[in-house]
Amino acid sequence: MPKGYWVSAYRTISDPEKLAAYNKLAGPAVEAGGGRILARGSRVVAHDAGIAERTVLIEFDSFEQAVAAHESAAYQEALVALADGVERDFRIVEGID
Repeated sequence: MPKGYWVSAYRTISDPEKLAAYNKLAGPAVEAGGGRILARGSRVVAHDAGIAERTVLIEFDSFEQAVAAHESAAYQEALVALADGVERDFRIVEGID
């Protein structure tokens, strides 16, 4: 079964306090949903039309698990805390076997 991944690229962070509140809630929500953080805010080298921005990569055992974790009440609470504190590109991607 292909794994699932959350990929987040933060275009701007306008409210670091909201991001901190989100991180406090999102970490346990991701862990409860079976997610494993592979990269968070590490060094980025962008090519082509890319932008070197804060990037987060989280792995789940399946695509369905990744979707369910995003839809969970705990993660939705984290999103409320984040609100308009950042502009980000968030995707759930299915891996390949």
